[in-house]
Amino acid sequence: MRALAAYASDPAASRGRLHPERSDAVRGPRDAFQRDRDRIIHSVPFRRLRHKTQVFVAPDGDHFRVRLTHSLEVAQIGRAIARALGLNEDLTEALCLAHDIGHPPFGHAGEDALQLAMADCGGFDHNAHTIRLLTRLETPYPAFPGLNLSWESLEGLAKHNGPLTGPLPWALAEADEEFPLDLASWPSLEAQVAAIADDIAYDNHDIDDGLRAGLFTLAELLEVPIVARGWAAVRARYPDVEEARLVPELVRDRIGLMVNDVIAETGARLSAAAIGTAADVRAAGRALTGFSASLAGEERVLRRFLHARMYNAPAVTAVRTEAQKVIAALAAAFRADPSRLPPEWRPDGLDPLAARRRIGDFIAGMTDRYAVRIHEALVGPVRLPEGF
Repeated sequence: MRALAAYASDPAASRGRLHPERSDAVRGPRDAFQRDRDRIIHSVPFRRLRHKTQVFVAPDGDHFRVRLTHSLEVAQIGRAIARALGLNEDLTEALCLAHDIGHPPFGHAGEDALQLAMADCGGFDHNAHTIRLLTRLETPYPAFPGLNLSWESLEGLAKHNGPLTGPLPWALAEADEEFPLDLASWPSLEAQVAAIADDIAYDNHDIDDGLRAGLFTLAELLEVPIVARGWAAVRARYPDVEEARLVPELVRDRIGLMVNDVIAETGARLSAAAIGTAADVRAAGRALTGFSASLAGEERVLRRFLHARMYNAPAVTAVRTEAQKVIAALAAAFRADPSRLPPEWRPDGLDPLAARRRIGDFIAGMTDRYAVRIHEALVGPVRLPEGF
């Protein structure tokens, strides 16, 4: 077994799980974080990610990324960084795989619509819903609700983007009251790596999907300095290969560049802050994982390009608008007549606040195609523009 760095999360020192588990039910020689990762992989919400939007809503093309493939790519990048830094790879992988598990149908467009639909009952936040899903709603075990993940996994999912010091989303506040997650401190290095791996994955893989979808041309993309520099290097290595075959090489090179930068920058920050233990990481008062200052500036330029030319492209926006109408209509239909919900989801006997939140839980768990199908059955046809 590979030795962990002193500042890595140690499964033997885990703060444990909320619900005690029978020792005779342990299946296989796995530590706490390996079990967390496996519980996520085998869960129904994880399987549903294959039909949930990444950028394109119910994409026509089989080669575009969805939430599941994105999560797998994040896990690969996160694990590579964790290994180089001597961190716990299994915890890192678990956090990468589950980081988007609370997304509703239609990605961020669906989240915005569900937030509006649930405004009178606390709103909706996909990160908070991830915790709610994994601690309450998913119930594959007979002895307790949720997946009963370790404290470190729940902490990392709750605050992988940093401390939470303001008013908490209601779903996260409920979970934190039951199993306090020290939300005001920085999370583990494994959680910080999962967050930056997410950025690296979508920065680069969205280049591939955007070109494939025709939302921008290679010539337009090369106006971004970090991409232009990488393209020049790729062309110099393969001067006789057609451009289309070199785009994957460009993407791989940019991922490698960012991964190596994060490893070097993280090492420098750890050294400068004299980090010696996992407790030091949480008490550091700042992010210890991230891009160097120079690369961070270049990455922001790339992200602005992708926002302008891809995420907010007219063709993508048109689909997003229609998708939001689907979520709004479903919420209205179920509120008007809760008997339209499946029997196991009907809020019989619940107070009005809990009943409205239960409707939100049901909608959030839908895949894109299931949401469309239910809308067509209860409300009417869905007119999603073709393509994205």
